[in-house]
Amino acid sequence: MTKTQEQFEKLFANELSEEESRKLLIDLYNRGETFDDIADASKVMREYSIKLPISKDMQDRAIDIVGTGGDKSGSFNISTTVSLLLASLGSVVAKHGNRSITSKSGSADLLEALGVKLNLEPEKQLKMLEETGFCFIFAMNHHPAMRHIMPIRKSIEHRTIFNLLGPLTNPAGAKKYLLGVFDPDYITKMAKALVAIDIKNRAFIVSSDDGMDEISLATTTKFAYVENGTISPGIIDPEFYGFKKAPKEAILGGDSTQNGQITRDIFSGIITDAKRDIVILNAGFALFVDGKARDIKEAFEIARDGLESGRAKEHLEKIVKVSNQL
Repeated sequence: MTKTQEQFEKLFANELSEEESRKLLIDLYNRGETFDDIADASKVMREYSIKLPISKDMQDRAIDIVGTGGDKSGSFNISTTVSLLLASLGSVVAKHGNRSITSKSGSADLLEALGVKLNLEPEKQLKMLEETGFCFIFAMNHHPAMRHIMPIRKSIEHRTIFNLLGPLTNPAGAKKYLLGVFDPDYITKMAKALVAIDIKNRAFIVSSDDGMDEISLATTTKFAYVENGTISPGIIDPEFYGFKKAPKEAILGGDSTQNGQITRDIFSGIITDAKRDIVILNAGFALFVDGKARDIKEAFEIARDGLESGRAKEHLEKIVKVSNQL
């Protein structure tokens, strides 16, 4: 067991004092977390999590579209909107998320505003995943050790390693990812951490040059593509794929109610501007990771058709209905 694993075993077992816990998290932040730190801490966090009773076949098919948060962009809930769109297109989306910590609306807040029932037991989450291709894995219900860690985390003024661990500790054990990070310096670290914890099926780790943990419409986005343990870097230019560039102000959101309306309006065809485009842009890369398209261009066409056909709107209604029946 590495030193980091030993420290996090004590942290999760509540064997450290509050001051020792704060020091651990602050020291990691100050020196900059290595990919080994991230991988080792995530292994411990996964051990302490309450997992979904999911089959290996479904686990291999599952994808998570998730960001580290902490980018302070003020955008609407892009990743969650993309997750719901992908579920309507035949993907198996195990969405791991929580309420907002640094923004006005986290994934849980948005889904609640849309009418999705959040507090489902793991067996019911799995049933929902099987019936709709989507389930929300509410982090606060699956990581009980965080109850004593969260107050410590919130007492620290800056982000902590837990921003990085959340996306890597999906209780469904998803093997495919579109994973956004708040800082390009962490792209390769997160890619290596994914490989180290054996999540190396397929993944895009992205961070935009305007500081978003999404693929941006305003500028280029750096990425690392992971497939079968191999990591390949690159840059995404939205104009290269035929998207019209738009400033960050064009994708701003609000609170959960406002963001819920934005998602509904994108799915209903009322919004057809930059907000819709950034959903298609991110969904295209997620669909490619999921193996639903031969190439990125076809993936964009599939995503666009999912919105224009009304399929995403209808499927969202099904997700809401099923979640409330379970």
